[in-house]
Amino acid sequence: MSNPSRHAPASTLERDTGLLWHPYGPLDAGAHFSVIGAEGPYLDLVDAARTSHRLLDGMSSWWSVVHGYRHPVMDAALTEQIGRFSHVMFGGLTHDPAVELAERLVEVTPEGLNHVFFADSGSVSVEVALKLAIQYQRARGRERGQFLALEGAYHGDTTGAMSVCDPVGGMHADFASVLADNVFVSRPPLPEAADAEVAAWVREAENLIATHGEQLAGIIVEPVFQGAGGMRP
Repeated sequence: MSNPSRHAPASTLERDTGLLWHPYGPLDAGAHFSVIGAEGPYLDLVDAARTSHRLLDGMSSWWSVVHGYRHPVMDAALTEQIGRFSHVMFGGLTHDPAVELAERLVEVTPEGLNHVFFADSGSVSVEVALKLAIQYQRARGRERGQFLALEGAYHGDTTGAMSVCDPVGGMHADFASVLADNVFVSRPPLPEAADAEVAAWVREAENLIATHGEQLAGIIVEPVFQGAGGMRP
């Protein structure tokens, strides 16, 4: 008698393994769950045994879905826009949604931040920021190409972004030979640190800036707190 399971269609997880290479994992690791639905902050999943699960997505799909899944306002806006056109190149062209979003952003940014450059991911935005800083220095007649960053920092996985991530304790040590040589200051003290410790860290940062100032195009820090470096405010 034949085994019915031999003729069952392969699951999404089975088809995935060895075919798709997932971030931060070995080539043949595959995935742990298959997503079959999502709503609000929850993901509906099935595992290899085809058992259903509901998971609270605390990472907001890598911080890209902070308003939740199937948000009616956002879904309506996406549906309306795709009825017009889904995407066009931005070089030399513009459109209402881009201008409207830029206007809203400028309304809430501090005075002086009056220009908007759109990028398609966090890593790419860091690449753009680094290039803008170097280009600014070049326009001022200064050859500066290094950056001051924090130990424990994480800014992305593209080449320029990796160069300002933690050079020792981070995940990019294998790529050191192709990364720009930047300047790093130790991790800032925690909020409960003694005043003397804070003062010592400030002196260290000021000394590095004074020593390397003629080579620095800018200083890059993670806003509010370090993430991959230990959730340090």
